[in-house]
Amino acid sequence: MSARLATLARPLGTLCLGLLGTSAAAGFAILHGLGNGILTIAIGTLPLLIFGAKGYGQRQGLLMVPARIVQAGAPFLFGMAVERWGDGALWFSAMLGLSACLALVVMTADMRKAPLAAAAN
Repeated sequence: MSARLATLARPLGTLCLGLLGTSAAAGFAILHGLGNGILTIAIGTLPLLIFGAKGYGQRQGLLMVPARIVQAGAPFLFGMAVERWGDGALWFSAMLGLSACLALVVMTADMRKAPLAAAAN
């Protein structure tokens, strides 16, 4: 649940900014920061919930390699997006957040079905 909330915070902030203009800049900044803060906690706990404690450290390290590579290039890529699309880059970023939330919702639904399928076999 916390991961889903974290992925929704930025799109909500973008929506506020889009509807209210620059007067909502503080709200956007707060929602963006809130989402990032919650996400750091979810990144550590979600793999533990999904995969369990056995080999957690090694698995977490492997999962973080692609994330760190993307994080390293994100400022440059977002700068290019802003240059090309202007404020559309912010909406694109919000859509990525919504996509992440949708993926988490689908993943949660699959996790709920998995025990039922295992019990049927």
